[in-house]
Amino acid sequence: MLVEVAVAAAVRGTFTYRVPASLAGEVSLGQRVAVPFGRSPRATGYVIGFPAAPPPGFELRDVAAVLDTFPPFTPKLVELLRWAESYYLVPPGELLRAALPPGLNARGGAAGPDRRRVEYAAPAPGAAEALPALARARAQRAVLDYLLARGRITVEELKAAFPAGRAALNLLVKRGLAVIDAETPVVERGLLPTDDRTVELTGDQATALAAVTGAFGTFGTFLLHGVTGSGKTEVYLRAIAAARAAGKGALVLVPEIALTPQLSGRFRARFGDEVALLHSGLSDAERHAEWLRLRRGEARICVGVRSAIFAPVEELAVIVVDEEHEPSFKQEDGPPYHARDLAVVRGKFEDAVVLLGSATPSLETLENARRGRYRLLSLPVRVDDRPMPRVELVDLTGRPRARRGEPPALLSAELQAALAETLAAGQQAILFLNRRGYQTLVLCETCGAEARCPDCSVSLTHHARRGLLLCHYCGRSEPMSGRCGACGGVRFGLGFGTEQVEEACRRLLPGARVERLDRDAVSGAGDTAAVLARFARRELDVLVGTQMVTKGHDFPGVTLVGVVMADTSLALPDFRAAERTFQLLTQVAGRAGRGADAGRVLIQTFNPRTPAVARSVLHDYLGFAEEELAHRRALAYPPFARLMAVRVEGSDEGARRTAEALAEAARPALGEGTALIGPAPAAIERIRGKSRWHLLFRAGGHQPLMRIHRALAQVAHRPPGGASIRFDMDPYSMM
Repeated sequence: MLVEVAVAAAVRGTFTYRVPASLAGEVSLGQRVAVPFGRSPRATGYVIGFPAAPPPGFELRDVAAVLDTFPPFTPKLVELLRWAESYYLVPPGELLRAALPPGLNARGGAAGPDRRRVEYAAPAPGAAEALPALARARAQRAVLDYLLARGRITVEELKAAFPAGRAALNLLVKRGLAVIDAETPVVERGLLPTDDRTVELTGDQATALAAVTGAFGTFGTFLLHGVTGSGKTEVYLRAIAAARAAGKGALVLVPEIALTPQLSGRFRARFGDEVALLHSGLSDAERHAEWLRLRRGEARICVGVRSAIFAPVEELAVIVVDEEHEPSFKQEDGPPYHARDLAVVRGKFEDAVVLLGSATPSLETLENARRGRYRLLSLPVRVDDRPMPRVELVDLTGRPRARRGEPPALLSAELQAALAETLAAGQQAILFLNRRGYQTLVLCETCGAEARCPDCSVSLTHHARRGLLLCHYCGRSEPMSGRCGACGGVRFGLGFGTEQVEEACRRLLPGARVERLDRDAVSGAGDTAAVLARFARRELDVLVGTQMVTKGHDFPGVTLVGVVMADTSLALPDFRAAERTFQLLTQVAGRAGRGADAGRVLIQTFNPRTPAVARSVLHDYLGFAEEELAHRRALAYPPFARLMAVRVEGSDEGARRTAEALAEAARPALGEGTALIGPAPAAIERIRGKSRWHLLFRAGGHQPLMRIHRALAQVAHRPPGGASIRFDMDPYSMM
């Protein structure tokens, strides 16, 4: 018996092994096995096929062990993953490894069908009195201080706070100052208030639902284009209820962890324990437990983020992709797949209906609907005939700027008055700015030296609350000093971020309950959910944040949304900059007026006549799309062309030489209708000390790009200078 194995490593190609007679009855498609590989006697691999004959000229080795009592991958998932590996030009084992929860990727094997237990640590009774005795045991004292402040926590959290903390914890246990216990994880779902009543559908909702459920049993893709607040989620819920009534499964993809608690809460209210969650905000053990519930059929509905596209939901009837336009569905670190596009492929393989929902569909999805590949369903009005929020532009051009040393006028007079009026009426507001930190640029007034990250080609951002200068790319930090390190001159800051907006809001509205929601203010999904829950319970008056506040949240108390600066994403060197700006403005505006009271949106901008800004005032998605599609067609950019990016990282000389060698190898393969842009340094030339170069190939279809990829194979196999090469089919980031 022979098996084709993909090794769990960044190795291209697959390998053939013999199955010894003692294991023959245990091996099946999708199985995880241990195999000898290279000089390693034991590497993890995945069975993805059964060759009829061995490859000529090779001496085969035997499979060493079968690592699970059942295959982690179903045959349909193996088919999907093999397609993705070929399309996205990813080593097959790397993609298969990424498709499993972390608990199933232990090199030596493990992860049988039983749930794993989670370890917890807590201070022992009376431990506080023993602190003075630990004066010389600094590591133990630090860990005990942390436990006394936090109470019972997971050992994983402790290790995240103290990388060497496990050893100190063990010593504390020996001293009787701490205790460790374990229990089976129970995933906390539905952190926000939910409403489990079944509402009456509008006519448009009923029409959309009938179309979707009428297609069950066959493959079909639907675009559900509904304005914000039009009830897309209710259509999802009803479609999934119909699937479950027929004994079938469902998969729901959401773009952000921050969205998961609210959306999963609504699903839990309808479907109870049939819902399993999969996202990185869970611990490894929790994700493993939820994955096992799906694999064993105990849960038949999966709600998760991007990687949940590989969730083992069997007998799928419907796949929902909520907010399908979101860039976060494209994996940027690791195998560069797009979960939305894989949802369509998986639907085809499993004869399932795919439902793509958005108020601002991506132009690629809209064009697919116009070409007849997808069926368009529309929800043009909000439920209960609630009006769309009134949107007003605040033109910032020509207004006096704050002098250096004075706080900037972040909030215009119009926005200040609207905030005061909103809070006086007992209502809530959201302030949106897509920049973190306090000041985005720190300069010396004497020599002009800029505070920059030495490892990345970016400015350091001033975070006033922590007194630090931070790099948002590599995480480097240094204390913020008022004096220039080069000449001793006085430093000053320019630009602003959410920290400064929060400060300005507190100063303007003393007594108001203001909270900030960005990656600096919250440390994970639990913190995010807690802030959103407080806002939903109306324990906060104003929520200031980055795009985390724009994502599908439903807060009936919000009647005002203020966009502090609409222009932050317009100037990015990315052909999708205008589209993303329009989507962000429309999505954040849609948070206003979702309750009984009308909503109002104020957008502060220096570019009031730019289509992405001007069309958002009118809620005119189709008008914006027509203009932007004409622009894309003229420039031959997606959806009217296909792209493949080749990203090179290494030393300055190695990256340059590799990029030039790739370009030289590609030129003979460039045919009519194909083009090479570059090679050139990336928009951010250096990250984490590595030089970055990009090549961008453009063609009318997928096959010419595959021909170019084959031409690059030899350089990619042995890149000059040791640089790394990453292929990115259908890239979403031009940075």
